Amino acid sequence: MPSEMPLAVERHIRWIGPSGADLMWPMDGYEPVRSFDEATAEEYDALVVRGDEDATVAFLDDLAQGGPALELAIGTGRIALPLAATGVRVDGIDFSEPMVAKLRSKPGGANLTIVIGDFCDVAVDGSYPLIYVVFNSLFNVLSQDDQVRCFENVASRLTPGGAFVVEGGCTLGWLDRVRLGQYVEAERIDVEAVRLDVLRLDPATQMLYENHVQVTRNGARFTPVVQRYAWPSELDLMARIAGLHLDQRWGGWNREPFTARSENVISVYRA
Repeated sequence: MPSEMPLAVERHIRWIGPSGADLMWPMDGYEPVRSFDEATAEEYDALVVRGDEDATVAFLDDLAQGGPALELAIGTGRIALPLAATGVRVDGIDFSEPMVAKLRSKPGGANLTIVIGDFCDVAVDGSYPLIYVVFNSLFNVLSQDDQVRCFENVASRLTPGGAFVVEGGCTLGWLDRVRLGQYVEAERIDVEAVRLDVLRLDPATQMLYENHVQVTRNGARFTPVVQRYAWPSELDLMARIAGLHLDQRWGGWNREPFTARSENVISVYRA
């Protein structure tokens, strides 16, 4: 999910293979613009339909107090546009011009105020009763220091009693899908094309390395993603550093209870 990240990052994963050998898998030369380029922006909405969009909008609308609201990593407007359609003024920040261009091409997209830049800076005027970041986009920020900086700058833009909503957090329910620090998952299988999600992670550094690989008769296309994930308890500490406190935690946008088996984490922090 779109957000501002360093221009380049080079990481290596060390893992013990089945034979006991010490393996190293690099993702050299990664540039965040490749995760959210023109090709990705064009197909993004079709790839990320999850079925909980209406619940997400209803949850956020309930906290917005009439608005305005600010979305960090607003992307193609998957959530911002339907939230704006409820009558809430929604502003946004994103570093990907192609993703924002896609948003602008949709009905109502031209009416939103969007800043192109690093969402960790929260470089906007005014204050908001609701600031939110969804779909694990906070983890596109690749260092703990910058994630804390994001919390601090969000806190400075919240109205008294305002809410910062974060979707994301490492859970056992998600880790159960990862075996020996990796998995390959078929995202789509057609007669003449396949799309695979190839992922490895380093639990020592909390770095996740992923590539969405699309293979067709015309060749292959790669969409790499690098993230620094965090446990919910770490997010709570970041919030405390920023002067915020945890108000609610749910296992989904329908306010499902958060348990050890939850595969999603919705955290609501208050000023």
